[in-house]
This record gives sequence, structure tokens and C-alpha cells, in this order.
Amino acid sequence: MPLVRIDALRADSERLDALGRAVHEALMETIGFPPDDRFQILTGHDGVSGTLRYDDYLGVRRDDDIVFVAITMRSGRPPERKRALYRRIAELAEEYAGTEPRNVFITVTENESIDWSFGHGIAQYAPQADTP
Repeated sequence: MPLVRIDALRADSERLDALGRAVHEALMETIGFPPDDRFQILTGHDGVSGTLRYDDYLGVRRDDDIVFVAITMRSGRPPERKRALYRRIAELAEEYAGTEPRNVFITVTENESIDWSFGHGIAQYAPQADTP
């Protein structure tokens, strides 16, 4: 945990890898996730058979280098850590993948411990619920 989904327009595997590294490092630095806690779905869209739609909401001028980052994690992080996370993802996405910070769109969805199973059909964060 967390589960990260990154969708990028016209992104090859090298750019997707760079964006994945940027998000993972930012999560380790700002939230404190361990290095081996990486679950990512990286998807490039070619603009024809799959694409991303966006406008200039809130005055942010986006272009075809848009990247959507969706992070699902357990609840409990204070707002200042989330703000630091957003800032660090944008910095590292620019450094590693050449993505301008204005093109990095991030959402965080939070849930509870019982909402995770990492394998074997067990809720590892809430084991008492799985014991007979």
C-alpha cells in the first residue's frame, strides 16, 4: 500500500518508468512508505485508441504532456504531508520525466485498513477479522 495509478498521454515505457519512480520516491520521502511498498499501474495513452481529456480548470494551462496520478492509501495523513507529497511529485516528475509541474494532476483517495488484501484472500492490516 499505496496503490498508484499513473495515466499519461503519449508516454512510452521509459517515461512511464520515470513517472513511477518520481511518485514512489515522493511517497517514501513525504509520507514514509518503505522502499518495497510499491504497487503501481502505469498506462500510456496514444491519443487515438485511448486518450485523456482535460481543460484549463482553475486557470492551469495544461497540454498533451498531462499526467494523471491517482493514489489510494489508508486514511490518517495530515494535510501538510499531503501538500508536501503533491509538491514533491511535481518536482520529481519534472526532474525524471521532463513533465512540467502544471501538467501533473494528482488525486488521493483514502480508505481503512479492512479495505486491503495483499494476497491469499486475507485482510493483512485487519487480521482479527479473518480469523475463525
